[in-house]
Amino acid sequence: MEFLQSIIRIPLEQLPFFLVTLLIAFTVHEFSHAYFANKFGDPTARLLGRMTLNPVVHFDFWGIILLVIAGFGWARPVPVNRDNFSRPRLMGVIVSAAGPISNLLLGILGSLIFGLLLATGTMNSITNDQLYKAVYWFFSIFIQLNLFLFLFNLIPLPPLDGYRIVEDLAPRPLRGRLQQYEQYSMLIFLLILFIPGLRTYTIDPLNIWASEMFATFVNFFFKLFGGA
Repeated sequence: MEFLQSIIRIPLEQLPFFLVTLLIAFTVHEFSHAYFANKFGDPTARLLGRMTLNPVVHFDFWGIILLVIAGFGWARPVPVNRDNFSRPRLMGVIVSAAGPISNLLLGILGSLIFGLLLATGTMNSITNDQLYKAVYWFFSIFIQLNLFLFLFNLIPLPPLDGYRIVEDLAPRPLRGRLQQYEQYSMLIFLLILFIPGLRTYTIDPLNIWASEMFATFVNFFFKLFGGA
């Protein structure tokens, strides 16, 4: 157990809640891409069976392992053919943004439920310590991880959604230059992962911002539902 804890960034007792959250967050994220792509005229993801809330078809094994160990990872990207869109750049931006926004909405939904539980005293009425910790850990992890994924996916590096948004918004000459550097994206991620100085200014602030958003949203709903 000590060996596992030494290589996993998530405390082992919280790992089940982390994995359940990933199951939901990644599935809804990828489904959102597929749904809007199909709605705008590109059936590629639907025909490949990706327009579904079945998590099995969306998970990438190594992406999940890396997220648990290193703090960031990925699901299987949903294939999108922008040539099928009547307005490729505008619809491409919406399809790309749909994934991160779905994580933001999940984070807000979790905050609403958690704030309600706190404001109504439901949390304090849980007398079993293990159950109390389980409920607290689930909502804390569910909300903060979804908010982290919202922020993380907006980073303008391929293959993240933030890059696709920038690519669709950029003038054609600039898009051509950007595409020349896509092959170096994995190297950039590895540098961010293994060079502490780079991680300090990239990944780590996202965790801080996600925590601050968590506190803000939960406090807002706590007060909205009458909490003192």
